[in-house]
Amino acid sequence: MIVAFSITPLGVGEGVAEPVARAVKVVRESGLPNRTDAMFTTIEGEWDEVMDVVKRAVDAVAEVAPRVGLVLKADLRPGVTDGMTSKIESLEQHLG
Repeated sequence: MIVAFSITPLGVGEGVAEPVARAVKVVRESGLPNRTDAMFTTIEGEWDEVMDVVKRAVDAVAEVAPRVGLVLKADLRPGVTDGMTSKIESLEQHLG
């Protein structure tokens, strides 16, 4: 499964880099394939391991923010591995 998610620390003012960095650190230390861009962090793995990482990332932000927002989008395709890479490769082939 591939999950794209965004965690928003609320009630900490405009400077959210430190709380967000806490979440990204959890994801990177998970060992699962991942990438972070300006809007979302994407992670790939089995349901339980991915959801555990998302929960731990939310918890890391909740340690320093009184309220946390979470947006999550999932692509569930049993038997597919390396979906993050293969989706992009397929797109690139069609772009020529």
